[in-house]
Amino acid sequence: MKIAALQMVSTPGVERNLADAAALIADAAAQGAALVALPEYFCLMGAEEDKLRHAEDDAGERPLDTGGAGPIQAFLAAQAKAHALWVIGGTLPMRSPGSARVRNACCVYGPDGTRAARYDKLHLFAFDNGRESYDEARVLEPGAEPVTLRAAGLRVGLSVCYDLRFPELYRAMTYGDAQPLDLISVPAAFTYTTGRAHWELLLRARAVENQCHVIAAAQGGVHENGRRTWGHSMVVDPWGEVLAVRDEGPGVVIADVDAARQREVRLQLPALAHRRL
Repeated sequence: MKIAALQMVSTPGVERNLADAAALIADAAAQGAALVALPEYFCLMGAEEDKLRHAEDDAGERPLDTGGAGPIQAFLAAQAKAHALWVIGGTLPMRSPGSARVRNACCVYGPDGTRAARYDKLHLFAFDNGRESYDEARVLEPGAEPVTLRAAGLRVGLSVCYDLRFPELYRAMTYGDAQPLDLISVPAAFTYTTGRAHWELLLRARAVENQCHVIAAAQGGVHENGRRTWGHSMVVDPWGEVLAVRDEGPGVVIADVDAARQREVRLQLPALAHRRL
């Protein structure tokens, strides 16, 4: 089965970003992808305060024709239905009742356009090397729990960007069910500095530790707000091999999820069964 990580260089303009995402989804669908993943904040890359301004109320699992969805959620549902595929919708800012901050929410839609899952980013990024600094907690509040779902016949674990540095999250998802994960999704907007040092290393480690595929859709390039993101969207197999990657710039990164290869890895090296702690 083909899956596709969609790399973007998003702007402060939501409508422009949705149009760019639509073109990439159509391209991936034309190449036979059954599941596509968008990057973190595919819909908006501007100032931190823009997340508050463009935040949406949670439309839940209501069908499109009932109304109530903000434009970003409506777009994701419509794209999934139009192309009859699974869409892991990167992230969008979602209002949190009773809070002045918002959630960084990853919503997943099935081929009928119905929302199948929502995951709110658990770990909030902070970084300061004297030249560049970030503190997501200024406008974001963290999520509360891990989320998995079944999509396209796969057990999928959801995560976002900075979550990648916390292996216990993936272990909790891997052992939270009788069946281990088949696929980990990591939409991201890694900075150029941290991405160059750690992005591929961490993605391959998570694949090897959990003996599953990883799909990592990233922001990749120089954005209108001056920020540079690392890119290198990729699909990694359960042995840690990078199956497909795109360095920078928008594009489709497509590869096969090979169930037989996953079974082979787990049979030859049954590490998941050997866990003691």
